[in-house]
Amino acid sequence: MNLTLDRQSSSPLVQQLAEQLLQWIEQQRLRPGTRLPSIRQLAKEQGISQSCVIEAYDRLVATGLLEARHGAGFFVAELRRSEPVVDHPVRDEAFDSRWQQFSEERPGLLKLCCGWVPDSWRATDAIAQAVRHVSRGPIEDLLDYCPPLGLAALRSQLHKGLGQIGIQVSPQQILTTQGASHALDLLVRTLLKPGDKVLVESPGYYNLYNLLRHHQVEMLEVPRTPSGPDLQVLEDLLKRHRPRCLYINSLYHNPTGSSLTPKVAYRLLELAREHDVQIIEDDIYADFQDGAVTRLATLDAEQRVIYLASFSKTLSSSLRCGYLVAKPALIARLAELKMVAGLGTSRFTEQVVAQMLASGGYRKSVARLRPRLAQHMAKALGQLETCGWEVFTEPYGGMFVWARRPGWDFAALNRLALACSVLVAPGSAFDPQGVASDWLRINVAYAQDQRAQAFFQRTR
Repeated sequence: MNLTLDRQSSSPLVQQLAEQLLQWIEQQRLRPGTRLPSIRQLAKEQGISQSCVIEAYDRLVATGLLEARHGAGFFVAELRRSEPVVDHPVRDEAFDSRWQQFSEERPGLLKLCCGWVPDSWRATDAIAQAVRHVSRGPIEDLLDYCPPLGLAALRSQLHKGLGQIGIQVSPQQILTTQGASHALDLLVRTLLKPGDKVLVESPGYYNLYNLLRHHQVEMLEVPRTPSGPDLQVLEDLLKRHRPRCLYINSLYHNPTGSSLTPKVAYRLLELAREHDVQIIEDDIYADFQDGAVTRLATLDAEQRVIYLASFSKTLSSSLRCGYLVAKPALIARLAELKMVAGLGTSRFTEQVVAQMLASGGYRKSVARLRPRLAQHMAKALGQLETCGWEVFTEPYGGMFVWARRPGWDFAALNRLALACSVLVAPGSAFDPQGVASDWLRINVAYAQDQRAQAFFQRTR
């Protein structure tokens, strides 16, 4: 067995061994049932500990590539490309905790399916500087409650930023939240009651599905196309069900990466007016784009659109800070619920974000993120094409690609990914009812990692 372990590499020996064993098995085209070298023999050949070999073998057993036979050793298992999908439909809010627990149990895994940029891409120095600035400021910014609508300094900065992207509102129409998920929760509890019907995109944001299900709100699924929601299906559902709201992710849609076209946007607003429907536009990836794009909130003359965004994706997931924009009367109701449910948001967090906006630190940070993501997007699309993957659409920005490898189901892809120390999420996670799917959400910010490269290459 010709294996080469690099002891100077930052990659652990166990990971190297597991990857090279997988490659060796594929290159040798070993038939199911072939016995691998014993633990003692392989450890001696490679000059490593037996525990290292055991862990590498165990990883391949966990992926389904090998099987362990008590007292006999390790044997090649059958890796089928057309077997039934065995991923479990995601029907509740436990998905995040299960996924996080699995990630913590396997700390070496590359989170190719995650929804954030790598830590090394974050503006950590600028955040630390803003924290120090706030810490040296007025003592009330460290100790006092935040006003119901949010910190005035932050809302002033948000007001300026909204004007720059064509959303003309007054400061009284802006409410700060603890991220976009908090904003969605406030809206659901204020606007809806059990039994109400709402339109949601499919595939879409799983946490929204969980939230609506928790509040016993019925979801009407609208397929997402490369240009936005399927208008024919949407119009038919509007006529038959008279839903209360439409939830939409206009720009760099999660998980498909697609963006709303002007034609679809104008028709959505027409349908909302005809059927008296409120649109909730989730624009948490707004700052990944610099320039003219199609947002419903910028085209909304009748104020039928509730707009929400967040700094979690571009700044920090730990600094929970988002905001929503709506009519003053609705903002007042949302602010009251916000205070009743949690006595407001974090004054300290909002001071930090406001400082980054005012100092230009945030602007510089996203200005560095955009071209970096664009470069990784172009490379990832080229590599997926080379390896035979099909993409839903070619995004012109953002960090997500929705893709699948024809001939492979999720169960087989998942085993192969784990063997390469890569974590992928089932497509069922992004379906309102948890229906099995062979599509995967790929975060291009992680696609140039050698583990992701190995995974893609081995699907050729």
